[in-house]
Amino acid sequence: MHIPDGFLDPWVAGLFWLASGAAIGLAVRRARGALGDERTPLLGVVAAGIFAAQMLNWPIPGGTSAHFVGGAFAGILLGPSLGVLAMTAVVTIQAFVFGDGGIIALGANLFAMAVVDVLVGYALFRACRGVHETGAAFVAGWGAITVSALVVGLGIGSSSAFAYAVGTTVPIMVVGHALLGLIEGAITAAVYGYVADARPDLVLGRSTDGTAAVEVGT
Repeated sequence: MHIPDGFLDPWVAGLFWLASGAAIGLAVRRARGALGDERTPLLGVVAAGIFAAQMLNWPIPGGTSAHFVGGAFAGILLGPSLGVLAMTAVVTIQAFVFGDGGIIALGANLFAMAVVDVLVGYALFRACRGVHETGAAFVAGWGAITVSALVVGLGIGSSSAFAYAVGTTVPIMVVGHALLGLIEGAITAAVYGYVADARPDLVLGRSTDGTAAVEVGT
């Protein structure tokens, strides 16, 4: 999923930087109201866990690489704003410290993994949780990584600097990550189920006795 430098045309990289900057700036602004609740200490814990999981990746043909992303889980547990900030920290540290993804391409990687993955996962979970919470977490994990892969495929496929066009990059990225998404969805559902049972007070929309609660807007 991480895009290295040299894969994006300057105008494509620039557009991704603008979109990421706007989304992350909005997340910072909205997260200020959530910094006093009990989920705030979880930001570092969730980011550290996702960081470790993302370090395990492998290449896929015609794209970049496939790996667990975790943005959906961050969005489900932390809310969209704190989730975006947690994933922003993960992706940025990976780029600057471990060289996982390029610096020029960082805007694109942030948009795909720290913005799209978190927001799509959160939205899918919210839409499906009324039917079955654990199933909703699975759908969120699967759908979020698939849509994020679509964004990456469109970005690199639209760049003349990359060897393959959209007709190649999009199918390979989407199909590859849709399959990986089954694993991501299963992990997301399993971890969410554990947290919801062990600490329901840390789950958005859940009270300490596991019943529905008023959700804090973040």
